[in-house]
Amino acid sequence: MTPREAQPGEGRREQPRTHRRRLARSRRLFAFDRGLGSRFVAGTDEAGRGCLAGPLVAAAVLIDYDTLTVSDRRALSGLHDSKQMTEERRLEMFPNVLRAAERVSVVVRSAAGIDRRGLHVTNVEALGVALERLELEESVMALVDGFSLPRCPVPHRRVIGGDATSAAIAAASVIAKVTRDRYMHEAALKHPGWGFEEHVGYSTPEHRAAIEELGISPLHRRSFASVAYTQLGLEGGDNVLDLEDYIVAIEEDPDGVEADLGVARG
Repeated sequence: MTPREAQPGEGRREQPRTHRRRLARSRRLFAFDRGLGSRFVAGTDEAGRGCLAGPLVAAAVLIDYDTLTVSDRRALSGLHDSKQMTEERRLEMFPNVLRAAERVSVVVRSAAGIDRRGLHVTNVEALGVALERLELEESVMALVDGFSLPRCPVPHRRVIGGDATSAAIAAASVIAKVTRDRYMHEAALKHPGWGFEEHVGYSTPEHRAAIEELGISPLHRRSFASVAYTQLGLEGGDNVLDLEDYIVAIEEDPDGVEADLGVARG
């Protein structure tokens, strides 16, 4: 008889003290949102801002605290900043957020798009679009992790360290992180050798070593050359394409992503 594969969450029991700390962190996040005095709280966050390769993914999540069920609250217990969660925890939390949220939106901006517009401009634009796609009413309290969005028409509040402060922002961080990681794992099959399945585009020693050996892939952000690639001695080398040869129209982006993925309504 073939052994059954372990499912997420199986085979590893959390220590009671760790479990209590995780639940306490989660309660603080939900208490922050409820303390805002609004029935509806929306949060937005991104994943991939500091990567050398791959897209930037922004997500926004709307929570209706009046209709959030006991089951939803239980499923979201342990919600926290996605960067502080294990991959296993994020994968467990992802469908729970989708079920509990009133609406979810995801916006993807490609490496080539980041090179054209600049990282900061791309980041704040994507966060703003993610909020807009939720089609929020005026009564909604909209929160953004770390940034003010000057061109976003949606009234919002900047929260420093928001993914460790607000449940709605933490939920958005999980959606953004899992969406981006899944994309990079698939991209690793098309672009083998750089280790995208492991570091998902972040600047790790293994990633830098792969760039030094192989050069850059179509997924790499060329606008980071002055920081990352110069340190590797690649600037102007044979392994690096000329920037004007790399910049292409949106529909021709090498990594094939530059889109608003729409809104999932609860």
